[in-house]
Amino acid sequence: MENPLQFKDLGLDNRLLKNLAHYDFKQATEIQKIAIPVAIAGKDVLASSKTGSGKTLAFLLPTLHKALKTKAFSAKDPRAIILLPTRELAKQVYGELRVMLGGLSYTGTLITGGENFNDQVKALSRHPRFIVATPGRLADHLEHRSLFLDGVDTLILDEADRMLDLGFAPQLRHIHKAAKHRRRQTLMFSATLDHAEVNDIAAEMLNDPRRISVGVSNEQHKDIRQRFYLCDHLDHKEALLDRVLNDADYRQVIIFTATRADTERLTEKLNEKKLKAVALSGSLNQAQRNTIMSQFERTVFKILVTTDVASRGLDIANVTHVINFDMPKHTEEYVHRVGRTGRAGNKGDAISLVGPKDWDSFKRVEAFLQQDIQFDELEGLTGKFKGLKPRQPVRKDQGQAKSVKSQAKKVAKKPVKRDKSFYQNVAVGDNVFIPKKKVAPKVDEE
Repeated sequence: MENPLQFKDLGLDNRLLKNLAHYDFKQATEIQKIAIPVAIAGKDVLASSKTGSGKTLAFLLPTLHKALKTKAFSAKDPRAIILLPTRELAKQVYGELRVMLGGLSYTGTLITGGENFNDQVKALSRHPRFIVATPGRLADHLEHRSLFLDGVDTLILDEADRMLDLGFAPQLRHIHKAAKHRRRQTLMFSATLDHAEVNDIAAEMLNDPRRISVGVSNEQHKDIRQRFYLCDHLDHKEALLDRVLNDADYRQVIIFTATRADTERLTEKLNEKKLKAVALSGSLNQAQRNTIMSQFERTVFKILVTTDVASRGLDIANVTHVINFDMPKHTEEYVHRVGRTGRAGNKGDAISLVGPKDWDSFKRVEAFLQQDIQFDELEGLTGKFKGLKPRQPVRKDQGQAKSVKSQAKKVAKKPVKRDKSFYQNVAVGDNVFIPKKKVAPKVDEE
């Protein structure tokens, strides 16, 4: 049996090894074992690894080692720029950077949207050597000339696929151009390397990169139990959610919804049941988001209801359950949502509620995971919905027949009464909309 590789075997500076004592682990993960020596050797890296694999240290450690062992290109410009797609992920990576900077004569700063721009200008005027940022706000500072990147040693793009999906390609190219010199090293990490835009931008920014793929994004996580339930409609979903939360022995739960309005509506319902829930969405300002995440991390709230704004980067050990109240629009987001539980060797549960509107998304997830998913049932809450049949391609002769039929006079059909029950003939949805009868206009008699 191969002995696990220790961090001390990777050739890292002793000061970094000392700071690693703040973490509970000494053994390097697979992505760290492969990426760190390549990055220390000065090569560009294009890497993919599954969520929770330890990739943050895989790029922080070689970057800091390089700063300790080599002379800076500039006395004022930052030595490294670390770009991330969301404020929450940037904040988390900045927290890990601060731990690793302990006792070193370097400073770092966090530059994200939602924070005071002038305060950030002051922080940048103190010439921090390491900057963790979201691409939009960093590009703004380049435009205002409050930051120059001519002397950057290392440019790091974490969750590159997500940044591109969010439309940050112009900002990434702007930053790349501002920091473009032949001795710059670039480290790019993505959830998948099968992403056309990731490969396009990698071809522009990276110089003969070493491609690293550890695990695959559709690989099953051995510490996470995944369950799927079919739902008839919204009321059925809420009934299933109530049962799951009532039966589960959870410490903390993250519930993912499709829209901001859903997060607020669902949070209000959960709080009516005294379940200590809080909502997080992109409509909140940065101070509000920071407060909510801080409260959730300190278990002031046990349930976080959110959109995909929290699907990446959150590393909270107490999250025992993830619930997809709505299936994600983008298939890869399923893996990131589920990856919020079962972290650091803990066991986790991932539960997905699949209704008619979720069916297409569910089938894409099933294909992505490369498995035939079986549905679970809860006693007394079995629905009538059993999935949708695949759409049949329309033959040419069928299309012509349909066209002929459409020209014929249509016969009015009697409206079918909607079945509003989902189990045991229990009626749901009390507020049924009843259209008013149209009153014929009065005609004045002459």
